[in-house]
Amino acid sequence: MSADTPRLARQLRFVVEIDRLKTVLRQTLLTDASRRENSAEHSWHLALMAALLAEHAGEPVDVTRTMKMVLVHDVVEIDAGDAFCYDAAANVGKEEREKLAAERIFGLLPAEQAEELRALWEEFEAGATPEARFAVALDRLQPLLQNIHSGGGSWRAHGIARAQVLRRMDPIREGAPALWPQVLEIVDRAVAEGHLTP
Repeated sequence: MSADTPRLARQLRFVVEIDRLKTVLRQTLLTDASRRENSAEHSWHLALMAALLAEHAGEPVDVTRTMKMVLVHDVVEIDAGDAFCYDAAANVGKEEREKLAAERIFGLLPAEQAEELRALWEEFEAGATPEARFAVALDRLQPLLQNIHSGGGSWRAHGIARAQVLRRMDPIREGAPALWPQVLEIVDRAVAEGHLTP
């Protein structure tokens, strides 16, 4: 798409393109264990969590900015796919795949919107601002809740251990420290119920 393409045409092209995020399946099951969640559902869920749980952030956050961030954080998966967080082989080259995807997908937009959304995506990836730390904490918490409520979900399917989950959940300590005791309780419950290996 050339730079002289009309603004609305560029915006609508992006809107149509991001519909493809609905086809990217994650390993995490829905809480009713009926099917795998897609990345668009995951992003929507995080946005609502950001609005509801902002009082538990580790530091004051701009809720609207956090919501925008989580809505765009996985858009790159349209091209790069969703690499299961506990699969080391699937994560090889992930950063490069995602950068290329960001360039193409955000590049569909008018320049200033492309720059804004790309900056939000990069901010999430860097995890260096209060909003990004909170967003990353939510990104970790959401599948934890889904796994415990789906009978172990992707944990059971992949033989995941307690220590792996605790490492993955660690950003919650900083991004939403008030939620950390709940995380520990859920992980211990998952072990007790046989959803995680000790």
